[in-house]
Amino acid sequence: MSLSDAKNLARLIDQTLLQPNATKKEVAEFCRTARRHRFRTVFVNSGWVKLGRSILKGSPTQVGAAIGFPLGAASTAAKLAETKQALQDGAREIDMVINIGALKSGQNNLVKKEIKKIARVVHRSRGIFKIILETCYLTKSEIIKACRLTKQAGADFVKTSTGWGPAGATVRNIKLMRKTVGPKMGVKASGGIRNLAAVKVMLKAGATRIGTSTGAKILQEANK
Repeated sequence: MSLSDAKNLARLIDQTLLQPNATKKEVAEFCRTARRHRFRTVFVNSGWVKLGRSILKGSPTQVGAAIGFPLGAASTAAKLAETKQALQDGAREIDMVINIGALKSGQNNLVKKEIKKIARVVHRSRGIFKIILETCYLTKSEIIKACRLTKQAGADFVKTSTGWGPAGATVRNIKLMRKTVGPKMGVKASGGIRNLAAVKVMLKAGATRIGTSTGAKILQEANK
């Protein structure tokens, strides 16, 4: 892989730091590292968005916020309030966990309405909106249903995982998600992607964005 390829790869990576015990110092250093590597986005818990924005200002690396993370079971009103605050603090991308229990209960209208309502808010701020399906808890038919509802509701991406469930992204699920949403909608592979080989496999399967906490290590591999 050439140096230019590695630079292009960096623009496909959402570098994530979502541990509950991450300190202010750790978040700040993480954002500085992401700025040096020019990753597409740094994803943090919503309370750290303002800090991240101050460090990344003037850089091509944007700040993203994880919403309803990691369970997805908060009310729509709570998710909406968190989203609005994150956007106000400087987030340019929002990754929201779908209401997994509602999806599995067949409450399709609730799931769709929630995504649609928050998508409008994100898009009014010219942001990008991704929906985390947490595929490890879903059957094949539920993944298909979640992808269709997400697309119908106007989100920009479907995403595999939070990284906090019992399993992360798989090639099979990326292929299924890509087939379901079609060629134009974004598909983000996240959860357990820790090296260049895994990135290449996910991109080949149909992913257009990679979520990882080891982006710097992956770029080191690419540069070699």
